[in-house]
Amino acid sequence: MSGSASAAAPDSAGSRRSLAAGLLLGAAGATVVLLASGQVWAEGEAATGGGALRLTADGQDVTGVPAALAIVGLAALVAVFAVRGAGRRTVAVLLALSGLGATISAWAGASDSAALDEEAARTTGDAAATIDALTHTAWPYVTAAGGLLILLAGLLALRFGSRWPTMSGRYERDGTPRPRKAPRTAPDPDRPEELWKALDRGEDPTG
Repeated sequence: MSGSASAAAPDSAGSRRSLAAGLLLGAAGATVVLLASGQVWAEGEAATGGGALRLTADGQDVTGVPAALAIVGLAALVAVFAVRGAGRRTVAVLLALSGLGATISAWAGASDSAALDEEAARTTGDAAATIDALTHTAWPYVTAAGGLLILLAGLLALRFGSRWPTMSGRYERDGTPRPRKAPRTAPDPDRPEELWKALDRGEDPTG
């Protein structure tokens, strides 16, 4: 008996650590992706009649995919604790794929110039205008790193999620049914206050 108890203790501690790590990685990754997507990803100059116009494009201008997938990842992170069994594995896969998609799309956007070319055409009124002196910042790579954190959270959920509790676990710890309320007894006819209470509840005190 003592051997099984000692074996269960480390398993429980490991489950708590993996749970905490999954929550931390998922929440931190989504936050990084959402914040970094709003920063300047690319800068350049568009030629105009009076010289050169400095233009910038943030992550949302380049691609809105990482931010959208970060929101999906957050929803999946919460949903992991609302389901169990096959449903939990499915949500964990969605969480991992959200992180992978955010990473790939951010990495691809790190060398993108289409957003600035469109901005140059719109600003100058010349559909053939393009960007010169194009430079990219480190923010796309920061966004990709945030996606990797979400991916790691999904992998943790896949590996250890079956041991994690559900949202209702603390209320139904052993799967035992909750005690039912005792049936309401008929009012005592010798106690008028009980008769009045029965009438207030819409009950027939003579039944």
